[in-house]
Amino acid sequence: MVNCVVRNWDGQETGQQVSLELKVAKEENAAHIVHRALVRQMHNARQGNASTKTRSEVRGGGRKPWRQKGTGRARAGSIRSPLWRGGGVIFGPKPREFNIKMNRKERRLALRTALISREADLIVVEEFGEKLPRPKTKELASAIARWGVEPEAKVLLILHEASETVYLSARNIGNLKMIQATHLNVFDLLNADKIVTTAAAMAKIQEVYGE
Repeated sequence: MVNCVVRNWDGQETGQQVSLELKVAKEENAAHIVHRALVRQMHNARQGNASTKTRSEVRGGGRKPWRQKGTGRARAGSIRSPLWRGGGVIFGPKPREFNIKMNRKERRLALRTALISREADLIVVEEFGEKLPRPKTKELASAIARWGVEPEAKVLLILHEASETVYLSARNIGNLKMIQATHLNVFDLLNADKIVTTAAAMAKIQEVYGE
């Protein structure tokens, strides 16, 4: 179980606490299952559309460049040989699928384990949508600093639901990524230096990912 103190817009502790109780992998298996989930996500994100042409696909080369004997040069049957400039490619990449399969229960277990492992870097704040009546990047950046996040740290901001005002305020902060509580993934959880979430988002995470 994870217990976190809730902070307000000014960075002060409100005295309230939110808890997160999720089923995680056993200690001896935790690193393995999280690694598998991370590798799966990275592989499944690959487009796999790199493509090269073999000698049979390159245009031209249907005629023998010169006769077989008597020229003093090496034998050549086609100008599209892989040895020639402009020729085909040997064992080059072709479009392919990089997808790796993983059971849904394992994926969810890995996600919960990754989230709980970031307990020390988790910051819970009150809902702050009303604090931004209009998009203002400077105000949001100042608030994140008041919450105890270093200026150069990579931040993952988890919200209960999409907010256009918060999105417009956050999109110009280069080291910040904003996602919804229902869109958690292993890579973002592990890649961030600090994870900032709202109390409502914590409740949503418990509802969606709890057993």
